[in-house]
Amino acid sequence: MKEYGRFLFRCFRLSFHGDWRYYTWMFLLTAVALLGLNAYAKQFVHGLATTGMTDQVSWGLYIANFTYLVGVAAAAVMLVIPVYIYKNEELHDLVIFGELLAVAAIVMCLLFVTVDMGRPDRFVHLFLRFNFPISMLTWDVLVLNGYLLLNMHICGYLIYCAYCRRTPAKWFYIPFVFVAIVWALSIHTVTAFLYSGLGGRPFWNSAVIAPRFIASAFAAGPALIILTLQVLRWATPYPVPDKAINTLKSIVTVALSINMFLLISEVFTEFYTQSSHVVSAQYLFFGLKGYHALVPWIWTAVGLNVLALAVLFTPLNRRLMFLNIACVALIIGIWIEKGMGLIVPAFIPTPLGEIVEYVPTMNEILISLGIWAFGLLIYTIFVRITVPVLMGEIAIDTVYPLGSAKRVAPQPSETKGKYDA
Repeated sequence: MKEYGRFLFRCFRLSFHGDWRYYTWMFLLTAVALLGLNAYAKQFVHGLATTGMTDQVSWGLYIANFTYLVGVAAAAVMLVIPVYIYKNEELHDLVIFGELLAVAAIVMCLLFVTVDMGRPDRFVHLFLRFNFPISMLTWDVLVLNGYLLLNMHICGYLIYCAYCRRTPAKWFYIPFVFVAIVWALSIHTVTAFLYSGLGGRPFWNSAVIAPRFIASAFAAGPALIILTLQVLRWATPYPVPDKAINTLKSIVTVALSINMFLLISEVFTEFYTQSSHVVSAQYLFFGLKGYHALVPWIWTAVGLNVLALAVLFTPLNRRLMFLNIACVALIIGIWIEKGMGLIVPAFIPTPLGEIVEYVPTMNEILISLGIWAFGLLIYTIFVRITVPVLMGEIAIDTVYPLGSAKRVAPQPSETKGKYDA
């Protein structure tokens, strides 16, 4: 326990040291996170009246971000499956970065649920007898916390083993890895059931909601990991093999293709059959009775996803610049389609036929940006700590002066038998 405490202290100290790029990035994230905290303090005092949500549209930007980030967290499994089931050695050292992303994403998810409730003490209502086990939101919070604990155990154990220069005991983490694979699918499936199970919102009453959630998650999540690996290549000496990026690129291509196919299928069913919820779809894609706030957004999302597919299916994807453009385009496109494009239209029109458009307030936007900044801050610190440990620069038998990036007492044999996560 004494050595583990020393390990945590060294990691804590390391998180405060880096080059000018690291300091600039951390300063920006901290500033945005503090602005978000200030905005939340205003919401805490004045209530949800500071947001653009109303009695007619009771879910907005917070739940939109929550839905998107659950998918990002679930997508970490797309690195775990090739490594532990198909024995892809190229991804062995990189799987931990996907799991760290899952931890940061789940933290953001729980924060978005907290701010959407208005008051944190309302969490107790999720677990009261008359809400559990009936409430799908209660199940969603339970599976999210379970997934968070699983990934924290796996990541923490592997990083500490690398620090101690010892081989991880497979019995102590491999079973949790396979549980996490199933759990990752369950967290996004339960989130989809949260929507499709609401009979009063016909726009969500579709059997393809859950498959669309999984497909979009397996596109956006690995795309974020691809961008993370590009930053690692640029900012650190950590070796990122091309084969790993190509594997993730293939996953993104297949998942995005499936997501677009399911979207087309749902749009055809809505408009061709003129079903009961075609009004909400009409508002989303073409506007309704002069109200068209979301029309530019959804067509932007469709255009960005089509652009990403065009790049991924052509030789342009072999160039990292175009691959990164495709990743950014699909990340934004899926955020719009899966967030605001899915949540808000279900409330328009209301069961009484009212059309009340939702526009997020500046305070709401600042809180959302603050949570995103806090999540990226956590993920940056995780990566900043993990890279030197996995490369053997920080270990139980190495000594570093404060602020130094070089070892004072390097071990001659430490480059042999590189830790394989």
